[in-house]
Amino acid sequence: MYLYARIQALVLMTLLLQSCAQPPAAPGARVFAADMAGAAKVCTVSKLTPQAGQRSEAQLKMGNDGGWCAITLDNGGKPYAAGLLVSQPAHGKVFIHSVGDTTRIDYTPEARFTGGDAFTVKLIPGDAIIRASVSVER
Repeated sequence: MYLYARIQALVLMTLLLQSCAQPPAAPGARVFAADMAGAAKVCTVSKLTPQAGQRSEAQLKMGNDGGWCAITLDNGGKPYAAGLLVSQPAHGKVFIHSVGDTTRIDYTPEARFTGGDAFTVKLIPGDAIIRASVSVER
């Protein structure tokens, strides 16, 4: 009887240790409410699929209500390691950051600005270039 209990304990311990040896499933990256707050009420962005070493054209049409308009991209289901602002917009700000499993390029126009603007971003890895043309309306 004593030997049987020890064998059971040994089998149970082996099973427990095997379950610990499995790497945990990687959860998707988190998206927080703060990441989604502040968008412009009117924001239309052309669909992009950047290719390594290639240039892509993005079209943003937005209203100027103090909010941002975003180009959202991913690198095979995960965010790019970095986005470099190659040329700055003349009438706004650009913020490049990860949101969940994507890279988001936010453009925010200057207060009361209407008209055209443009900027260029280089994505790392792969050196894809995004040239964004922005049309801001009231």
